[in-house]
Amino acid sequence: MHLVTKNKIVAALILLCLYSSIARAQDNFYIPHERTFYGGLVAGANFTQVDGDDYRGYAKIGANFGGIVFAQIDEGFALSMEILYSQKGSRSKGPVEAEPGLDITHYRIDLNYAEVPIMINYFFKRKSGCGAGFSYSQLASSGEELETDPAKAYNLEKYPFNKIDINFLLGGNIHIYGGIFLNLRFQYSMIPIRHNVPEIYFRGEQYNNLFAVRLMYLFK
Repeated sequence: MHLVTKNKIVAALILLCLYSSIARAQDNFYIPHERTFYGGLVAGANFTQVDGDDYRGYAKIGANFGGIVFAQIDEGFALSMEILYSQKGSRSKGPVEAEPGLDITHYRIDLNYAEVPIMINYFFKRKSGCGAGFSYSQLASSGEELETDPAKAYNLEKYPFNKIDINFLLGGNIHIYGGIFLNLRFQYSMIPIRHNVPEIYFRGEQYNNLFAVRLMYLFK
């Protein structure tokens, strides 16, 4: 992914945090009753790509859903842990030239993970907030499709995906109403999801790169 695109995503999340800090109200959390733990559900979509193939752009759309628990540790601050089903991968939007005389006409990666994100969050006076953290993902299943012109056979089973994916997370929550929040998140693999990929790709390692848009509901 181009550095400019990454910078735009990070800048958007920072602006979200600034927006939240300007607004004022009475409570830190949306729930007026003081307690330590808050549980809820999240559901939405991942817009994903795999850095290290020959395609750019968040063309693959996958599911992202599960449960979340917040634990308040100080005024405005809360730790969160989620248990998610998260679909990542890549999808071609058109042919690209892999090398002189060889075009990739169709390409697709499907990666399905059980993911556990852990973040530290800050909730502003208007109850919106932002946070950062890390996630551990365990690969449940994977699939890959590759077609070239002229046709050339590749044994993709020789290049398995790693079972573990560790991501850096940066996100924000916009309070909508009651216990409902709009959650935006950017995440990027900190270690390669695969080494020694087929020689037609432009580098030998691949990384998950995604932008998630979800709704979150916290129970009263």
